[in-house]
Amino acid sequence: MPILRTFREDLATARSHDPAARSDLEVFLAYSGLHAIWSYRLAHRLWVAGWRLPARLVSQLVRFLTGIEIHPGATIGRRFFIDHGMGVVIGETSIVGDDVMLYHGVTLGGKAPRHTPPGTKRHPTLQDGVTVGAGAKILGDIVIGAWSAVGANAVVTKPAPPHSLLVGVPASVRPLSHATADAARGVHDWHI
Repeated sequence: MPILRTFREDLATARSHDPAARSDLEVFLAYSGLHAIWSYRLAHRLWVAGWRLPARLVSQLVRFLTGIEIHPGATIGRRFFIDHGMGVVIGETSIVGDDVMLYHGVTLGGKAPRHTPPGTKRHPTLQDGVTVGAGAKILGDIVIGAWSAVGANAVVTKPAPPHSLLVGVPASVRPLSHATADAARGVHDWHI
């Protein structure tokens, strides 16, 4: 059953990213990022089926309850994790790959000329494995390459190739070392 598999996968993802998670029950009951993701999946199904108003109402209710706003039109992959989710905003045409992790206060925002038709791609694409630090803003129809890391409070308005480190305002692109990538994702090598 795909829904049950996804549910278990989400719990495992949360436990693997957050050393403070003590049990599946705690994660199930207390992790607003997961509540937002699960609700997004329902709203997204409604959106795709053409039930746009009910989808938006679900997303706005979840925004009120969790402080996380995910537009039901966004496309989000597997094993997505939002850590301390308050203030996260994911816009309508955002595309988020598999194994992406966002910290609190992240915005995947739109940038388009006035009178742009609805549904036009105007939000970022985060490829697989991207980690976005607290308070970062990624704006416009740009692609952040796979396994990149965006530093806390960075403002990103230009695309980046895979394995990039994006830091600063405006963000500059640097190569990403394996140690920095692991640290950004919360992975530690205790055998150093």
